[in-house]
Amino acid sequence: MNVLAPIPAGLVVEIVFDFVCPWCYLGVKRLSFLLARRQELNVQLNWRPFLLNPDMPRGGMPRVDYMIRKFGAEERAKRLYASIAELGAAEGIAFNFAAIRRTPSSVDAHRLVREAARAGLADRLVQRIFAAHFVEGADIGAPAVLAALAGQEGMDANAIERFLNSGESSEFVHAENLHAHRLGINGVPCFLIDGEHAIAGAQEGEVLERLIDLALSAAKER
Repeated sequence: MNVLAPIPAGLVVEIVFDFVCPWCYLGVKRLSFLLARRQELNVQLNWRPFLLNPDMPRGGMPRVDYMIRKFGAEERAKRLYASIAELGAAEGIAFNFAAIRRTPSSVDAHRLVREAARAGLADRLVQRIFAAHFVEGADIGAPAVLAALAGQEGMDANAIERFLNSGESSEFVHAENLHAHRLGINGVPCFLIDGEHAIAGAQEGEVLERLIDLALSAAKER
C-alpha cells in the first residue's frame, strides 16, 4: 500500500481515524495499552484525519436526528452502542452514549491534533478528546470546548481558540480525508505500520503486536 506520508527513521504507526467513531477510540486504546507494555519499542504515532461525516455542518446536529439518519431508527443505534459499550468496558472505557446530545463535526478536532503534534502533545490530546466526547458527552465540535481540552494538556487555550475560529488548516483535513479514500481506506480505524503493513478495524492488542513485530523483523532484513 502507498504510504500517507514520508516515513522518517524509526518505526512509524500511522492511525487513520475519526473522533466520532467509537471503534477508533477502542482501537486507539488497545494500541496505547500495547505500547505501554512494550516500552522498548521506538514507535512514532502519526494521526491521520478521516471524516465519517464529511458533510456534517460545523455546528453538528442533534444526536437523535443523526442516529435516525445513520441507522434508520434510534433503537437500532442504541442496541449497537450497547454492544460497543460492553467491549469498551473491558478496555477501561466507560462509553456513555446517552450523554452525547449533539453529533459534532470532527474537522476542528483534527485541526487541533495537527497543531498539538507540532508541540509533541498529539498522543495525549487524542485520548483526551475521545474521552471528552464518548465518556463526558462534551461537544468536541465547539472551538471553546476543544481549546479548554488543549489547555488541560499544556497548550495555550486562548491561542488555540483563536486558531480554531480562524478556519486555518481546514483544507488540510479535507485533503487528508480524500487522500485516504484514494488509497482505498473506506473504514476506520486503519493502522499503517512502517509504510508496509496495514490493518483495519479495532484490532486486539495481540494482533497489532504481531504486525509491529513483523514490521520490525522486515526492517532488520533491509
